[in-house]
Amino acid sequence: MSYAVKEMFLTLQGEGVQAGRRAVFVRFAGCNLWSGREQDRASAICRFCDTEFVGMDGLGGGRFADAAALAEAVVQMWDGGETDRFVVLTGGEPMLQVDDAIIDALHDAGFFIAIESNGTLPVHPRIDWVCISPKAGSETVQRAGDELKLVWPQPGSDVVAMEGWDFRHFLIQPLDDPNAAANQDAAMALVMERPRWRLSLQTHKMLGLR
Repeated sequence: MSYAVKEMFLTLQGEGVQAGRRAVFVRFAGCNLWSGREQDRASAICRFCDTEFVGMDGLGGGRFADAAALAEAVVQMWDGGETDRFVVLTGGEPMLQVDDAIIDALHDAGFFIAIESNGTLPVHPRIDWVCISPKAGSETVQRAGDELKLVWPQPGSDVVAMEGWDFRHFLIQPLDDPNAAANQDAAMALVMERPRWRLSLQTHKMLGLR
């Protein structure tokens, strides 16, 4: 199959447990929680989305004919030798497109594969690092992985129930909107009240990275 990619770029991972790690980000086009049409934004489940996932016109984006072509583009973007290769599959919702072929191709190229998903679709079982960011109002079917990253505040999110899910790390990330200062306070308060959670900050935004 072919793959629709909004953008692809080399940066440092800015969030979560892997923060600070050199990474190629592959942002797949499309999301199952929003049509991508501006007129539908008001009714979208995650109106706070801070990424542009519509189309294939971003830096490094395009239509890749097959898994080999996409994996080769990731290798060229990495340009950092053959060790410690790290790729993050994100979106939109990457599991709309991620399949056996691209996982095999990236592993064959020596990459450790991470995914950032909303959890509404099962994640491919051979992905090396699974980060799920649940959205209130949607059904999270992927309830196991490496890190659960909850944007906060999200009215309707049941943090007590989430603590029963099978994740190694539980992260609270302040919502980046005009109420950012209050959101940071709310996130810190939750961590102080429920110590299983840890605070995650978007350090790439602080550093001016993509």
